[in-house]
Amino acid sequence: MNDSDSMLSVGSHAGGHCQLVIVKDIDDFMLIGETIDDAPGEAYDKTARRMKLRNISEYAQLSGGKAIETAAAKAKNPYTFQFPLPLVRNRDCNFSFSGLKDAVIYYLIQKEKEHGILGDGVIPEINELCASFQLAITEHLMHRILRAMVFSELTKLIPEHNKVLVVSGGVACNDFIYKSIKALGNKMNYQVYRPPPKACTDNGIMIAWNGVEKLKKGYKFGQNFDMKLIDPKAPLGENLINEVQKAHLPVKPVRFKNLHTNIEEY
Repeated sequence: MNDSDSMLSVGSHAGGHCQLVIVKDIDDFMLIGETIDDAPGEAYDKTARRMKLRNISEYAQLSGGKAIETAAAKAKNPYTFQFPLPLVRNRDCNFSFSGLKDAVIYYLIQKEKEHGILGDGVIPEINELCASFQLAITEHLMHRILRAMVFSELTKLIPEHNKVLVVSGGVACNDFIYKSIKALGNKMNYQVYRPPPKACTDNGIMIAWNGVEKLKKGYKFGQNFDMKLIDPKAPLGENLINEVQKAHLPVKPVRFKNLHTNIEEY
């Protein structure tokens, strides 16, 4: 990215964050969307626990997100369970994943009762439920990202010659989600990138990288660290969420089956 260029970034990070941000420089950000409840990684982990995936030996040592992704890949039909598209009437770029998590619990209770499953038992449709849940998460992400693209282009915040989308954080480690977002980017003439997996989940690497980039630009860091104020909820740059809402941009839901027929192409 050239110094004068901006790019769009979607990322889920430790601490329950999921944000859509226009990045103009290493310390110049415009926030255009964020989660209003759970982050996708949090929803994945809580859902995996309720699914009891760790009771399956193959998934016992995996994180909740990786277990769901692995199980979903084995599903015969990802449309077995139907999920609502969150915030479909809200013309902004915010995210909400708690409703999808609640829908999983509803289906689990329904199927456990149907099969007479108690205790540590796992429903036989677990792969299909994982796939349907993952698909719902993906379509929600794509719907909000598409509106962010439309808003960014309408307001000229993303240059036409540098339409770049970076997917970062834990969500970037999910190949299904990343390939789907990449397919959306291809249709919208965006170049889509993600960091290596180890750089997506290690906060230390992310913080150190930002420090290195600032040093390269000549930033001076103070030495009296005792005087630094700690703010765990510090705002990220300029907040444009209300501007997105005021734009009231209509964007049709992005359905996976209409986006591409063979995800492996991407």
